Amino acid sequence: KSAALYASNGQELYSMNADEPLQPASVTKIMTMLLAMEALERGEVTLDTMITGSEYACSMGGTQIWLEPGEQLSLDDMLKAIAVGSANDCAVAVAEHLAGTEAAFVERMNQRAAELGCTNTQFINANGLDGMGQKTLTSARDLALISCELLRHPKILEYTGIWMDSIRDGKFTLANTNKMLKSYAGITGLKTGTTNGAGVCISASAVRDGMGLLAVVLGSPSSKERFASATAMLDYGFATFEAGAFPQIAGRADTLRVTGGVEQQVALDYTVPEKMLLKKGEGQTLTAAVVLPEKLDAPVAAGTQVASVTLKAGEEILGEYPVTTRSEVPQMDWGTALSLLTKALFTL
Repeated sequence: KSAALYASNGQELYSMNADEPLQPASVTKIMTMLLAMEALERGEVTLDTMITGSEYACSMGGTQIWLEPGEQLSLDDMLKAIAVGSANDCAVAVAEHLAGTEAAFVERMNQRAAELGCTNTQFINANGLDGMGQKTLTSARDLALISCELLRHPKILEYTGIWMDSIRDGKFTLANTNKMLKSYAGITGLKTGTTNGAGVCISASAVRDGMGLLAVVLGSPSSKERFASATAMLDYGFATFEAGAFPQIAGRADTLRVTGGVEQQVALDYTVPEKMLLKKGEGQTLTAAVVLPEKLDAPVAAGTQVASVTLKAGEEILGEYPVTTRSEVPQMDWGTALSLLTKALFTL
């Protein structure tokens, strides 16, 4: 029903019906894993942290590892069960541990989605199962944005790239449903999902020659077609694009003059990528330019956008990137002028 191909840095390369709100099934767990990885990096938990299965978490059904109420597993094993076995019970147990309740965790999921620029996403739980009269909705584009953010935490690939493993001291076997792990060169993950309402879905990540791509497929009629669609998009991406350096920016200056301020100039920040994916052979046609104002009038707030860098391939505009002020420049008034003069006199 919809699809999107992205570079792992968040650059869109292809989309089809990518903004339609659809059910993602267990691909929902990409956000659950993202919040878990962010909690790890903040030091709120470690991989050795023990997670306890509550009565509620153990009642999930669907794909699960049959957690027993009160059973404890390390976060390491929980992540393995979520990424490889798509364990609904473990996803909820981790959510409860990180936020106190699954409902509080879902609030974090939706807040994080909004922060990432997702406009068609509404999570209702941590695992993607349908609720009582409710269902999780997202879009291929939104899932690509969330997936790209997860890829910024390379530790997760140690879980999503597992084909088979075990937990509970080898007593419980986990098998990944992402068959691309065995069939696609460079595949690194990320997550499959299937329900009657959602159809068959995948967010598939792969790396070749240092170039990372991500393909999202939602609402496929069969597992075979899901993998075929993801494979076709990734093949297209690797065959069509290559990594290239952002060109030098014509008209660039590192500072701008400020009139009427306590400082006579302000430093500028250019939010442009160091590298980006380009169609093969397109790098030689790339140009980048900025038209800066001659001056700014104080007061100037930090982070004020003063111009945009325009990236072109020939005459085609490929993107625009903001140029902002790095710091604040207050307006000069009599009180400030007197204070600066006094300070200067005492420095002499």
